[in-house]
Amino acid sequence: MSKVFKYLLLILFVSNNLMAEDTIPDEVDYDTVNSVDCIILSDEDSIICKYIHTRVEEDKYVEFIWIDPTNTISRQRTMLIPAGHGSIYDYRFINGRANGTWTFEVLDNNQSYKTNFIIE
Repeated sequence: MSKVFKYLLLILFVSNNLMAEDTIPDEVDYDTVNSVDCIILSDEDSIICKYIHTRVEEDKYVEFIWIDPTNTISRQRTMLIPAGHGSIYDYRFINGRANGTWTFEVLDNNQSYKTNFIIE
């Protein structure tokens, strides 16, 4: 049952963001579509962070950076976003992570996109 719940939450998370993307008016600068968001699934011991970007016709690389509450980089990885894709995810376990406010940052073509979340 818990795996079903986890997948249901992930599907809701993705579909919510897809619906939000569809409501952007035509006159908006589509560079502002780029965003990051994280959800914490305590009962699944997991953190899922997602980066949404404007779809492009070629593969591109972005940097995912997890910064712990002491402002130390906990993990930094280069991620490939395949051509035509609009988002990419990273996943970590909560167990073993320091309590406090974490920062998730994505570097994409010299632009930085950040969000914060709290582990209690």
